[in-house]
Amino acid sequence: MSVLKKIFTSANDREVKKLMKIADEIDAFEPSIQSLTDDELRGKTKEFKVRLAEGETLDELMPEAFAVVREAAVRTVDQRHFREQLIVGIVMHHGRIAEMKTGEGKTLVATLPGYLNALEGKGVHLITVNDYLARFHSEWMGKIYNFLGMTVGLVVPGVPVDIKRESYLADVTYGTNNEFGFDYLRDNMVIRKENRVQRALHYAMVDEVDSILIDEARTPLIISGAGEKSTDLYQKADQFVRRLTERIVTKEEEDTPSILRNVKSELNAEQPPGDYIRDEKLSTVTLTDDGVEKAERHFGVENLGDIENSELSHHINGALKARYLMSRDKDYIVKEGEVVIVDEFTGRLMVGRRYSNGLHQAIEAKENVSVRSESKTLATITLQNYFRMYKKLSGMTATAKTEENEFRSIYGMDVIVIPTHKPMIREDQNDAIFRSIKGKYDEAVEDIEECHQRGQPVLVGTVSVERSEHLSKLLKRKGIKHTVLNAKYHEQEAEIVAQAGKKGNVTIATNMAGRGTDIKLGGNPEFMARKFLIKEGYEGHLLEQAESHSYTQDEEILKARKEFN
Repeated sequence: MSVLKKIFTSANDREVKKLMKIADEIDAFEPSIQSLTDDELRGKTKEFKVRLAEGETLDELMPEAFAVVREAAVRTVDQRHFREQLIVGIVMHHGRIAEMKTGEGKTLVATLPGYLNALEGKGVHLITVNDYLARFHSEWMGKIYNFLGMTVGLVVPGVPVDIKRESYLADVTYGTNNEFGFDYLRDNMVIRKENRVQRALHYAMVDEVDSILIDEARTPLIISGAGEKSTDLYQKADQFVRRLTERIVTKEEEDTPSILRNVKSELNAEQPPGDYIRDEKLSTVTLTDDGVEKAERHFGVENLGDIENSELSHHINGALKARYLMSRDKDYIVKEGEVVIVDEFTGRLMVGRRYSNGLHQAIEAKENVSVRSESKTLATITLQNYFRMYKKLSGMTATAKTEENEFRSIYGMDVIVIPTHKPMIREDQNDAIFRSIKGKYDEAVEDIEECHQRGQPVLVGTVSVERSEHLSKLLKRKGIKHTVLNAKYHEQEAEIVAQAGKKGNVTIATNMAGRGTDIKLGGNPEFMARKFLIKEGYEGHLLEQAESHSYTQDEEILKARKEFN
């Protein structure tokens, strides 16, 4: 098999070899670029723009421009792009997706195509998965762009319109996928053209591209406006359904469609007692005939199925779903008197989003919080449709090859797998398959306990908030101290994940939590020192030292390290 691999190299390997030749051209420029003074290096930006205006293409400028960015990175953040990172930059400039292993430096890579494409003056957008990363990367990588005479903008929620407009006019703009999408929707609702904040969508680089362009792609972004005022029927419906009893489905009925289980017939004249049937698999809950009769008596109607009772029936169905299908701290949380949706896959809070068709109001009635007025959709777009409007789109992630067919068919983008800078020393073990869920969790807890006894830090990934909570209960029984990263601790996400490598720490997280956060063995004191300094209001050289990792010479940063270690 290995002989065949040598003879018939993969298309990906052949593509990487081609890109290596361009990397050689970049390396060839390095000696001459290194000899430039800071002012001469900054002057290259103006020179490139003139050459573009005279007819040169970005592809022709790329080798020298990348060499300029590499040298600027050395002088500003003390990091030098290695060859594999240069290849990723080339891939992204060509509007493709680069798959690079975790820890290979995606943050630094983005400065290469970012700078090159920003030379056109049409704006480059760098999309991250959360506000923290957008802020951190714009400050950290912004030093490289600023050194080369380029402006950097940041787009986060709550920023005044004038500042947002200025951020979008910057050469490079950092922000989250949701904020870019919502700004687009708001721009399409303004009356005057000059009130828009975005300009034409030119080039976007998407971090964690599989998450944003595939996992969340069909999720609609919705701007809602005030609709009809909510009635007290939500509370009345909830008060009614909370007194109902569930009918247990018999073994004979398990293969029967749920919609037919509640129908009395000659074949099924004697139904087991119960007012509603719940089908968690199909995510449905419906009244039985007994339940319908109770509803008619309770609300004083002759026939719940009549057209004039459709609103009442709708409210009852919503109340049933809210009470018997939607779970607090799994599907949503109650925070400061408001019901906030929790993303079932990522565990992130979906602040500002509300369930449609009255379900959100039904949950508010269930949780006994203020029932807000119903809303109507004013503008909506999916992330998929939004990002397809960019003239050029690229991305990077550690997991993209498995979704390459979707990337090709939806966005016309292929995936190039980039080799690691140094040989992999991590052991990727085979999957373990268990006969039961219980067996799987018992084995997981046993493994965690063994690692914890050795002082080895453990990070456990789960597919949902519910499973993370279940694993937490099992660890509590064993007396293993741990941290659960879910919607309840959403604000501390980056902080919790950054410290996951600290000796003896056990961290349970959903599959998406903390993406992009640097996990270091022994903990991440620089991250915590910086957080401490900002909290204490320290500015200037202290913050710069924390960011540049020169923290050992300053008393306050030593204090920060001591406090968080």
